[in-house]
Amino acid sequence: MNIADKTLLITGASRGIGRALIDEALRRGAQRVYAGTRGPLPHADARVTAVNMDVTSAGDIQRAVASIDSLDVLINNAGIAPYDDLSDPEVLERALAVNLFGVLNVTRAFLPLLKRSRGAVVNQLSMVALAALPLIPAYSISKAAALNLTQSLRALLAGDGVRVYGVVLGPVDTDMNRGFDIPKATTESAARGIFAGLERGEEDIFPDPASQSVADGWRNGTAKALERQFAAFVPGNAA
Repeated sequence: MNIADKTLLITGASRGIGRALIDEALRRGAQRVYAGTRGPLPHADARVTAVNMDVTSAGDIQRAVASIDSLDVLINNAGIAPYDDLSDPEVLERALAVNLFGVLNVTRAFLPLLKRSRGAVVNQLSMVALAALPLIPAYSISKAAALNLTQSLRALLAGDGVRVYGVVLGPVDTDMNRGFDIPKATTESAARGIFAGLERGEEDIFPDPASQSVADGWRNGTAKALERQFAAFVPGNAA
């Protein structure tokens, strides 16, 4: 997946990794970048178009679909990571609404355009999708579910020519990780790693030093082997 001359939609684009993804896509020659935000997004490059989108709002999603006539790459970047202890079910429900159902609903809405372009879906996941971080269990649970969603979509959409990528992020220097006193990748380096993984065709992308340390174990492990075996049950995937 070469980004040059492509049209992208990036959700959660107002700051952090989302904003870095916009700039990196432009640097790599994207033709147009639609930036999904919940507020104004001033940008000097005329190739950037802000799209008002709360990924939990069906109305926002449908208005976004109506405003975009072609799409090559959807990057589901919007997410929340509350600190919690699972004592309040509403916190988990909110995390699932954004991090799981937001990804599913945005993807479903833009599938007709992606099928037409034989494009790609890129889901921002996390190392906590592989093993829970108990300081942020609601986030961990929602990202584990989003990983399973990514694997399911990957198999279900293969016959339509739509590729589905999962980005397994380690700690990145964003507001979301401000409470953790640990080494963190910059948003710029994470964005570079994500697009580099796309260009290499890596369906599971490990874009930063922390995530790269577990990449080989994941790619050669039991869970990945089972994903490939189970995908063969989808008609047309057995070959």
